[in-house]
Amino acid sequence: MSRSAAFRFASPIAAALLLSLTLSACSSGMNLVQNKQRGYDISEDDVKQIRPGQSAALVTAVLGSPQSTNSFAKETAWIYIGEKVQQTAFGMELSKQRTVLVIYFDKTGKVTDMERLGIKDGKSFQIESRRTPSFGQDRTFLESIIASI
Repeated sequence: MSRSAAFRFASPIAAALLLSLTLSACSSGMNLVQNKQRGYDISEDDVKQIRPGQSAALVTAVLGSPQSTNSFAKETAWIYIGEKVQQTAFGMELSKQRTVLVIYFDKTGKVTDMERLGIKDGKSFQIESRRTPSFGQDRTFLESIIASI
């Protein structure tokens, strides 16, 4: 077998081997959609441990520090937010599940009530894009600098 015949025989085999390695690298766990957890991972077992009359220290031991706290007249609310999203390889995100756990405390730091909210409990609203008119002139940054000279 001559050298050129051996090269013609080995060339398609090498190309097929290279193509199969390239394609196998693309499918080695690289996924177009990734599931991600944001915020707290609020499990049912943890929520079941929280009951009225328990202390704030116990709630902190079970759930950790709250993401946000709000104080109302005689109550304090601790808010834990968790969200499960799907993110595509192109950066688009879709919220699959959102859980907002609100725990209310009285003045003495004891649990009085608990509320669990999801995506369906939220309200969607449109942000207003109109501008409030103001007196004077609308100038850019450079126009303001030049005008002050």
